Amino acid sequence: MSEQSFSGGPPVAPGGPSSQPGSARVRIVGALVAFGALVGIGAGAWYALQKAPEAPGLPAATEPAAVRPDAGAAPVEPPPSVPEGDSRVRQNVTSLSSDPEFAKWLGVEGLLQRFTTAVGNIADGESPRMVLSFMGPTEGFQVVEDQGKITINPSTYERYDPVARVIGSLDVQKSVAAWREIKPLADRVYVEIAPPGRAFEQTLSLAIQHLLNVPVPPEDVEVTERGALYVYADPQLEGLSRAQKHLLRMGPRNMQLIQSRLRELQTALGLPMGGH
Repeated sequence: MSEQSFSGGPPVAPGGPSSQPGSARVRIVGALVAFGALVGIGAGAWYALQKAPEAPGLPAATEPAAVRPDAGAAPVEPPPSVPEGDSRVRQNVTSLSSDPEFAKWLGVEGLLQRFTTAVGNIADGESPRMVLSFMGPTEGFQVVEDQGKITINPSTYERYDPVARVIGSLDVQKSVAAWREIKPLADRVYVEIAPPGRAFEQTLSLAIQHLLNVPVPPEDVEVTERGALYVYADPQLEGLSRAQKHLLRMGPRNMQLIQSRLRELQTALGLPMGGH
């Protein structure tokens, strides 16, 4: 048996289980996906990944086209400023968990903007790495080779234990109450980027269900080499979306904890269950 450790991991297919050595690391951020769907309900921080850029950042603001106001329509409130949104979010969610890691997450700028962008990405199956990359693990990806079989080293999953710990510490009912307070602000931010005809609560529901649809794998997840890449040996796992693969990378134990809490929140919010 041999163990391989990669500070950046081997090269990977988009959304695959590892990343490329010797270049800017595209980090495995399954923890971020789970945080987005869960804490987004009560806090508002999410992320988006495209394979090229490494530096995190908020999506660039776009100038909306001028629209002649309807004489009988109520005025539409502009989205809150970043400082206003951050202040309101922190005011409502600080008490949800006493875990120091949670306090660090709430210290970043642009919580509402990150939240709404990332929830939209997850609902569409895309990775929200870019706006939540501050939560990414720093340790390297590891595999174990034994008699020609390559599996993900279980220690790799431990990198996401802090995120799962925070999620497990969140009070569901307080999270729902906080979401009710934050929702009007989130709606105002989301309308700037929303697909036509989609309300933010619908997008949130889609994002949560998308993560609940991820199957919990066995502890020893097998990967195979495809040229210079590692991909999941199980076609069902390899066929998951980028967003779902991020949750998958947290490992079975962390996944079960997070999905259990997501189901509690789904029920408490009265969101539809099942579906795509």
